[in-house]
Amino acid sequence: MSLLKGNVLYGQSGGPTAVINASAYGVIKEALLHRGIIDEVYGMHYGIQGALNDDLYRMSDQLMQDLEKLPATPGAAFGSIRYKLKNYKTDETDYIKLMTVFKKYNIRYFFYNGGNDSMDTCNKIDEYLRHVGYECKVIGVPKTIDNDLPITDHSPGFGSAAKYIANTMMEIVCDNISYPKSKVAIVEIMGRHAGWLTAASHVATHNGSGPDLIYLPEIPFDKEKFLEDVKRVYTEKKRCVVAVSEGIQDLDGKFIGLAAQTQDSFGHNQLGGVADQLAELIHKRLGFSTREIEFGLTQRCAAHMQSKVDLEEAIGVGTEAMKRALKGESGVMVCIRRDSNLPYKSSFFTHPLNEIANVEVKIPRHMINKEGNGLEDSFLNYVYPLIQGEVKPKYDQGVVGFCYLKLPKKYN
Repeated sequence: MSLLKGNVLYGQSGGPTAVINASAYGVIKEALLHRGIIDEVYGMHYGIQGALNDDLYRMSDQLMQDLEKLPATPGAAFGSIRYKLKNYKTDETDYIKLMTVFKKYNIRYFFYNGGNDSMDTCNKIDEYLRHVGYECKVIGVPKTIDNDLPITDHSPGFGSAAKYIANTMMEIVCDNISYPKSKVAIVEIMGRHAGWLTAASHVATHNGSGPDLIYLPEIPFDKEKFLEDVKRVYTEKKRCVVAVSEGIQDLDGKFIGLAAQTQDSFGHNQLGGVADQLAELIHKRLGFSTREIEFGLTQRCAAHMQSKVDLEEAIGVGTEAMKRALKGESGVMVCIRRDSNLPYKSSFFTHPLNEIANVEVKIPRHMINKEGNGLEDSFLNYVYPLIQGEVKPKYDQGVVGFCYLKLPKKYN
């Protein structure tokens, strides 16, 4: 089989993670090993928007010493976006723009690094390119701290976020028990429909310093039962720490923390304020003093607490994506297979994008306790291997050195 000659276009989409740039590094590093087949690697500035606007980074303009810092750099180094492509059968406008850019730069390998919605974008581009007969290998590179992508055992980004949540929760609880009587601390953690991140706080509990109660979106939230749980714990211990997903819904299926009637381009409601609302409920009904804590962006950008397993797999899915594309695969996402737990071993495989896009995977019921306010050991067996190993940041005068890409020439 003759190899397809041309250039690479890589982009990032959706919420950043502590290791998304490690996947970029994997794609770029592997592509650079195939000079003669691949002449240039381009990066989209702010995801698919960069391709639509002909706003691209060129890796030959970057210093290799800067690119080597990508794995340790949080955020989306190339810039991210939440932009929903319409179906080309109803509106071809964006696709015509993309084709102009693809032809201008001879793009023959396209990689999109993201979660459920990003795989939707990736799948639509693959379908359109096949429709118009333009030969280009399209591969989805998984990423999401929400860990809700289907087929793959887990998603790069989740392990590091879970590690941060578990350790930070332990620190919060150590602070909470410093006095003979403390407040009810409510910790709000990301997770719209899937509670994987909030569940990670159970690791802290398993290690003797975690939340007393954990509430996930998978279980309908009963306010009366919640108040009973808090009262029981506080009466017994004179303190209570609660971990709660931002996406919990009441018994009628309404989000407790619906911050506003605004939605992103994919139709997702803006959430936030769950901790505040539950604190108000506790104060009003039980009269207990409360403290509200929202992890916010820190849970997805804490590169100083990367899981080594997560980092290595993030690089691995990027590398594997490039290898698979060179072998002729297209219209697929790279997935992770868990081969064994003790010792932990994993491998990569691919799966069709059209069976992954817009599908969410939630925590199985058997991993949640009967009362719906905690986790079972089966979750610990799942999560512990993913948070293993430490990555020592490289400091210079007390601060970490990150990668800052040179902006596309249009900005110079």
